[in-house]
Amino acid sequence: MHRIIVHSDLNHCYAQIEEMQDPSLRLVPMAVGGSEEKRNGIILAKNDLARSCGIKTGESLREAYAKCPGLLIIHPDYDAYSYYTEKVKDIYRKYTDRVESFGLDEAWLDLSASQALFTDGIHLAKQIQDEVFEKYGLKVSMGISFNKVFAKLASDLDKDRGFVVIDENHVKERIWPLPVSNLLMVGRHTTLKLEAMGITTIGQLASTPHHILTRRFGKTGMELWQFANGLDQTPVQTTDHGRPVKSVGNSKTLIHDIENFTQLYEVFRVLSESIAARLRRLGRQGSVLSIYLRGNDLHGMVRQVKLSRPTNIAKEILASAFRLATRHFYFDIPLRSVGIAVSGLVSDEIDQLSLFETEQDRPRQKALETVIETIRERYGARSIGSASLLLDKELTDFDPLRMHTIHPVSFYK
Repeated sequence: MHRIIVHSDLNHCYAQIEEMQDPSLRLVPMAVGGSEEKRNGIILAKNDLARSCGIKTGESLREAYAKCPGLLIIHPDYDAYSYYTEKVKDIYRKYTDRVESFGLDEAWLDLSASQALFTDGIHLAKQIQDEVFEKYGLKVSMGISFNKVFAKLASDLDKDRGFVVIDENHVKERIWPLPVSNLLMVGRHTTLKLEAMGITTIGQLASTPHHILTRRFGKTGMELWQFANGLDQTPVQTTDHGRPVKSVGNSKTLIHDIENFTQLYEVFRVLSESIAARLRRLGRQGSVLSIYLRGNDLHGMVRQVKLSRPTNIAKEILASAFRLATRHFYFDIPLRSVGIAVSGLVSDEIDQLSLFETEQDRPRQKALETVIETIRERYGARSIGSASLLLDKELTDFDPLRMHTIHPVSFYK
């Protein structure tokens, strides 16, 4: 292979780190989960004994206890998870400067150039995997291929063995028979649309004329066709260690499912206020907004929009996020967790005046939000806010500004 791209995945990341810190946890069915009372009481990760009892990531603690009454629940220690996953990535950085994080527990590595300094790429990947285990006792699945999409797919194929190589000569044999849902970017809704077109495998997707996919999915259709045919050439970004913040976001697993846009709007309001405050503290504003919506069927969707101008104003973030949600989500299922992120960050000293509003509107709104933030810092997050938040106080009674909960990417699958 000309390119040696590795996708690494710390399997059951939270549970592994808990067992590393306390080896006795390997002897009992154990899962990492939140508070039963606050309904972030769901399984975030589980060990092998819990998995053998049928425990699944994302199910409620109530469901898990029904399967395994003796299940031990450990409350998450996010500081420890962030610390050790960063230590693992430090090992990666010894061998290449091209390390691109994909959530807390996953990363891509480009070992193409490293072969000249160390050994061939496949053996080097195995060496890195062994070093992580020897130093920290953590098991990392490695998928090796000639692009990022197939490397990620390879790492998911055999979690027990934890080392899968797929080269150009075995794509049709090993990848094309797989369900189309295995492909990166193909979520629940896209899978249903593809199945309605008679496309159920990656091979069928690859064989579909790309103009048909483009007509149905727009630009995304061409990307899916390229991914299925092994034509992804996106580079692994240079190491993100110590780089400036590229995005600011918050997500929340809700205390109860929400079933309408009125409830979603109020949750989005809390998230938007937190994101805007964090952006202002960083002296940044962003021009790209993303939303994440995850149903109670544990499937999620991500949608993104380019804003007309950079912003760090909660009112504008809220309006854009809600507009995006109403355009793409129909509440065919209740929502269990939601998130908003702002990227494309620039200095907040850069401002672009819209022709359709007075020059004073935005500075006035930003000043108002800054005053509200100051009051909350002094008297508490709930000391001042919209009266509509009181309609379902239980739902909106959280403070994302001080609760930077990080979930591994696998949690959202």
